Amino acid sequence: MKFNLSRRSFIKASSALAGFQILPSGLRANSPNSKLCTAHIGVAGKGYTDTSHIAADPRTKVLGLCDVDLRHLNGEGPRIQNRNFKKLSFPGARKFQDYREMLSELGDMIDAVSISTPDHMHYPATLAAMERGKHVFTQKPLTNNISEARHLMKVARDKGLATQMGIQNKATEGYRLATRLIRDGAIGKVSKVIVWCFKDWGYDGDPYIGEDPVPDYLDWNLWLGVAPERPFLEGKYHPSQWRRSLDFGCGTLGDMGVHIFDTPFDALRLEPPVWVEADCRQPNNFSLPEKSVVRYGFQPSPLTTRDFQWTWYDGVASPPPGPDMELPEGQTLPKQGAMLVGEDGRMLLPHIAGPQLLPRSLYAKLKKPDMGPPVNHYGQWIDAIYGSKTPPAANFDYSGKMVEGVLLGVIAGRYPGKKIKWNSAKGKVTNLAAANQFVQKEYRAF
Repeated sequence: MKFNLSRRSFIKASSALAGFQILPSGLRANSPNSKLCTAHIGVAGKGYTDTSHIAADPRTKVLGLCDVDLRHLNGEGPRIQNRNFKKLSFPGARKFQDYREMLSELGDMIDAVSISTPDHMHYPATLAAMERGKHVFTQKPLTNNISEARHLMKVARDKGLATQMGIQNKATEGYRLATRLIRDGAIGKVSKVIVWCFKDWGYDGDPYIGEDPVPDYLDWNLWLGVAPERPFLEGKYHPSQWRRSLDFGCGTLGDMGVHIFDTPFDALRLEPPVWVEADCRQPNNFSLPEKSVVRYGFQPSPLTTRDFQWTWYDGVASPPPGPDMELPEGQTLPKQGAMLVGEDGRMLLPHIAGPQLLPRSLYAKLKKPDMGPPVNHYGQWIDAIYGSKTPPAANFDYSGKMVEGVLLGVIAGRYPGKKIKWNSAKGKVTNLAAANQFVQKEYRAF
């Protein structure tokens, strides 16, 4: 896929580069006095977290910061209040509003790029960096639609780039322990996975109307990017409500579902689903539903039973009732998490916490698992850039296929009550041709 994106005037602030050795793209670990030079697209909210964690690694040097909102570049605004952004020191870092300008001007001075924009801009920004040979760290859900995720997987393989999707909880000891226990058979073969989140990142009302003046600190055209043009409305999209809109986000499923799907999907060594069916309100072609129940069909793996079931609940539909969800007296279900039902018992995995085995008698049979050394999600990616033979745990080969399943559930929400059959090898819906229009999207030149 290629973009025909026009260049656009932008506002930027810059400072002279500090004196140090800059590595060209294609960094190798045999230059001990050099730094991994990075640029960052989106620096507020999760972008602040990603930038600061990558910058904290002594092997890195930040050369570029990009955000369509000038408040974020100046350490101001609601998304970075109380985060002490101004106190982070990035000597030599230049500031841009347009990521295309940043990538063009910094060129071979940078080796790696992090992308922490709204979902709809993950793909174009990530692809632009990868086509220049840059290693990339991209926030979840990797992309806004399935075809984009599949293309990024291919580009990463073809170019041999180190990639990581931002699901930082994957590196926590609790999630790694849950994976180890499932694979070691602590609850036997798994027959059901029930995943849920209380959030209602959708909108069931009428489409927004009206128009507000665009603030002077925001480039609205750049914020819209490849999405269809629409008027700016204060508080409706930027900086935090965009997840509710189909053109920009993927609702609760695309937001928290990626985190909560990850551990059971990985632990059970699953591949993308073969069918999915959603129960939710009728589609309005504007926003995601506030409440949904999504059922997935997966091919069994050696760690599942042949009749394996997977169900997602969000909004007021979560957590679901039923005997599989019963807990010991005095305990209540977390607002978001996973329940894995096995032949020998169950595992409750709250988000974010360690696993709990049910019944407790299962603990007597456990052998202490070998967890290995602590894991740093950002450090894994940087290690891979420096030549580590261990790929990052959320590299695009893994995260792309996991996100494919999540995004298939978003498509199913457009056809409530209908089973969507999916052929992952061909990348298409096989029983409802109209649904394939949502596997990819048209891009606006901006």
